[in-house]
Amino acid sequence: MNENFKSGFVALIGRPNVGKSTLMNRIIGQKIAITSNKPQTTRHKIQTVYTDERGQIIFLDTPGIHKAKNKLGEYMVNVAEKTLKEVDLIMWLVEPDDFVGANEQRIADELKEVNVPIILVINKVDTIEKDEVLKVIDVYRQLLDFKEIIPTSALRGSNTDTIVELIFENLSEGPMYYDEDTITDQPMKQIVAEVIREKALHALTKEVPHGIAVTVEQMKQRKNKKIIDIDATIVCERDSHKGIIIGKKGAMLKKIGINARYEIEHMLDKQINLQLWVKVRKDWRDSEILMKNYGYSKKDI
Repeated sequence: MNENFKSGFVALIGRPNVGKSTLMNRIIGQKIAITSNKPQTTRHKIQTVYTDERGQIIFLDTPGIHKAKNKLGEYMVNVAEKTLKEVDLIMWLVEPDDFVGANEQRIADELKEVNVPIILVINKVDTIEKDEVLKVIDVYRQLLDFKEIIPTSALRGSNTDTIVELIFENLSEGPMYYDEDTITDQPMKQIVAEVIREKALHALTKEVPHGIAVTVEQMKQRKNKKIIDIDATIVCERDSHKGIIIGKKGAMLKKIGINARYEIEHMLDKQINLQLWVKVRKDWRDSEILMKNYGYSKKDI
């Protein structure tokens, strides 16, 4: 192992839909966190590991910090805020806008209380002109004393090598926390559930996805065969939502299943037999018991 091996925990924070999961997946080199253009895609604190000869970075991709509207929202914000107190470095992702909104102001106020280096990452710079980026940098520079400010496009992979370089520059020497071939601490069942939820987020209309959860009841490899049987349930909050998720003659559920199966097969390099069901659990996002059943437990915060 390199004598000057560095390691540490790095939080990716920002408001919902700013590209945190896309950036983390890009750096890790494969998909761990689900992505979509809908807010509140990431609900858990997802831990992924990047290792090379310089050291090891453990990324914590947090849910977006936002004004909570229900108990699930409160859970997500608590997860994100607690993470700030546990890390060696913070990467704050913002969009390339020179107007600082209420959510950004709230995050800036919270970051004033932390004592670790903060790197500001201005994402999606491929959507604006270069001189506009300078305006954004000037505005944010007045908010906080950042260790570094770096523009990037997580989607296109621009400047991601520089981001990794800057992280290592700001970490101390430390141990290898995980084996070098480890890329996540997520259980496979949870990753599969999240892939199914992502495909549902992509396929469904705006009002339904916020109210869905996915549970994997069974994941079992057949004896002497390279086939895995997976039984999963999409949970929604209303009967009308159930109808939308199933679709006309089951077309929507079939589409979600085909897209999820394709990605899970690619991920596991095995043939998948995926069975999907849809259940209604009214207002589960405001029920601590149901939230716990679907993997959102306060004790994990």
